[in-house]
Amino acid sequence: MITLRPVEEADLDTLYAHQSDPVAARRAVWTPRDEPAFRTHWARIMADPDCLLRSVLVDGVLAGNVVSWTHDGRRFVGYWIGREFWGRGIATAAVRAFLDVERHRPLHADPFESNAASVAVLRKCGFVETGRDGGQVILVKAG
Repeated sequence: MITLRPVEEADLDTLYAHQSDPVAARRAVWTPRDEPAFRTHWARIMADPDCLLRSVLVDGVLAGNVVSWTHDGRRFVGYWIGREFWGRGIATAAVRAFLDVERHRPLHADPFESNAASVAVLRKCGFVETGRDGGQVILVKAG
């Protein structure tokens, strides 16, 4: 069973390990933060009332996170699921559940086109491609 709950300080060790995974980082076109930078970033977003942060649990085990934030006047969603949980529909279920909590629309996402799995997850959750920019697929979920 997949559930969401607010991110807790105790989640950060696992979330740090997820973003440090070289295979996952390559897929996401992401340069992992070192641990001090990671913790500083998460302290900031956990204290920011504009950020909506949820941990993804699979049968009670922390599998990743889904977050939303505002940048340049647009609301974005992003997620990270640990590689050991890939290929089981967890990301799609987690994003769908998050969309019930994050009610702001339109909601934007901009994964890199090389991350076809993430683009597919977002499309399954009702995001529609509105363009491409620098290798990123620009996706929007309206009303």
